[in-house]
Amino acid sequence: MNFIRPEWPAPERVKSLITTRIGGVSLPPYGSLNLGNHVGDDPEHVLENRRRLKAHLPSEPAWLGQVHGRSVVNLDGQESREGDGAYTKRPNVVCAILTADCLPVLFAGKNSVGAAHAGWRGLAAGILEETANAMGDVETAYLGPAIGQAAFEVGEEVLDAFPGETSAFRKGKEGRWHADLYKIARIRLETIGIREIHGGHYCTHDEASRFFSYRRDGKTGRMGSFIWIEEP
Repeated sequence: MNFIRPEWPAPERVKSLITTRIGGVSLPPYGSLNLGNHVGDDPEHVLENRRRLKAHLPSEPAWLGQVHGRSVVNLDGQESREGDGAYTKRPNVVCAILTADCLPVLFAGKNSVGAAHAGWRGLAAGILEETANAMGDVETAYLGPAIGQAAFEVGEEVLDAFPGETSAFRKGKEGRWHADLYKIARIRLETIGIREIHGGHYCTHDEASRFFSYRRDGKTGRMGSFIWIEEP
């Protein structure tokens, strides 16, 4: 299996990894390490992919029902698993986010970790701010693989959703814009006082051999971004 191991100044006990599309059993167009069970892939293939992943984690990930919103799940007691952010203060509880162009953001605090699913709708709704506020002690953030600005062409409605982040948009052909999800996220994180921000240099759309991309392929799989606190 091929992983990205984030390089960032998280506390020693904080562990994280991000999957690529490499190392699973799913067939095209989900080839091969698809972790999403909602995209039309063979359920048995998804189960096997998740089984292989589990060997690299301390527990089964806390999979979310992601809805492109701003709800944050407290994994230390909340029963509902619908939301686009999650956090925990307990060892070996694994926060999990699935993406295929949207931006996964990992958070590390003094006593907690969290993760957020930040497509443009979630960013506009405030999912990063909500996740950081719920945790209460965020010190650093890591921006995982997402679609790059050159490939992310959007309409005026997306530009209008970010009146404070217009510098993250580049004008395209008439009535169209290219949005930089990484820059939008950095601006929003810095606005709430998070200065240690790392990652943010991939493009899921352009690296077809390594990443799934919904914008590029339509029917495709999902990568996973995971973070947890290691047991002492």
